[in-house]
Amino acid sequence: MSLQCGIVGLPNVGKSTLFNAISSGKAEAANYPFCTIDPNVGVVTVPDERLDTLESLVKPQKVVPTIIEFVDIAGLVKGASQGQGLGNKFLANIREVDAIVHVIRCFEDDNIVHVEGRVNPIFDKEIIDIELQLKDLESVDRKLQRTEKAVRAGSDAKAKAELETLIRYKKALESGLNARAVDVTPEEQQAAVGELQLLTVKPVIYVANVDEKSLPGGNQYSEQLKEMAKAEGAEVVIVCAAIEAQIAEIEDPDERQMFLEEYGLQESGLDLLIKASYRLLNLITYFTAGVKEVRAWTIQRGWKAPQAAGVIHSDFEKHFIRAQVIKIPDFVQYKSQAAVREAGKLSVEGKEYVVADGDVMEFLHSA
Repeated sequence: MSLQCGIVGLPNVGKSTLFNAISSGKAEAANYPFCTIDPNVGVVTVPDERLDTLESLVKPQKVVPTIIEFVDIAGLVKGASQGQGLGNKFLANIREVDAIVHVIRCFEDDNIVHVEGRVNPIFDKEIIDIELQLKDLESVDRKLQRTEKAVRAGSDAKAKAELETLIRYKKALESGLNARAVDVTPEEQQAAVGELQLLTVKPVIYVANVDEKSLPGGNQYSEQLKEMAKAEGAEVVIVCAAIEAQIAEIEDPDERQMFLEEYGLQESGLDLLIKASYRLLNLITYFTAGVKEVRAWTIQRGWKAPQAAGVIHSDFEKHFIRAQVIKIPDFVQYKSQAAVREAGKLSVEGKEYVVADGDVMEFLHSA
């Protein structure tokens, strides 16, 4: 499954610098608003030490990691919901992503203009929240009017249920809450607002972009952001985009690790962001391992074996028979698939098997 995260933020908060650092794309980074007009898509491989382990054991012809796409979306300003700046384009692009990575400026620098004239992470966060909420409110209002007409025209129980849910969304948005804060079941959400592609339904990660001296723990601005994010159950990842840009230029793994340690970092901001994205979207990884290829696959936590097989090919899900599963610790202990089988550590699972993170799987099917 393809995972896509949209990097958003006010102009000059460091989002395009961060995008350049963490992706293979090269968005123009400049000290003025709207230097990124069209969304830039960068494909990033997801680091996973378990792939290295499987490669050393299987010695395949190639190794294929799973990927995540980061989309650098044009900067948003106050009034975007009314079309100010590049607002309409921004709002259209953000509808397409799975999750939002909201980069917020948490550093002082007189040489980099702040679009609102001062560094205030809470205010910056609220600007984007409000603009997205206003756009969502427009969408909800339009459907609310149509649904009210349908209810008045007859006794459609489905329309009445949707109307009640829509009213809850409208009240939440009008009170300054994001749509994801509305307590509804997935079924209620899909029925009432699924087709609307609400912007504030999307899960969000906040990235506190700090200066070098604030690594690794952050500063007063990132602490303010953490407090606000905590109230909505969101995660904050602390990065220094300028440092990430330097890390991206270092090819030697040992040299890169030494560089990270100089700043008291255990891993790069990219790795932290990817892990946070997986947690946010409740994703896990399983592996296939053969002589031709060792490969990582991304699925939703809780998926059963046929669904997992379906990410390889839809026919594998339709014609699923069973799955052979090896746990990586057993693979490491016994060194080969044959030895794992002989030791009785290879399990044969049916359609109800819930795939676990790190499973090494082989699917049998009739396709």
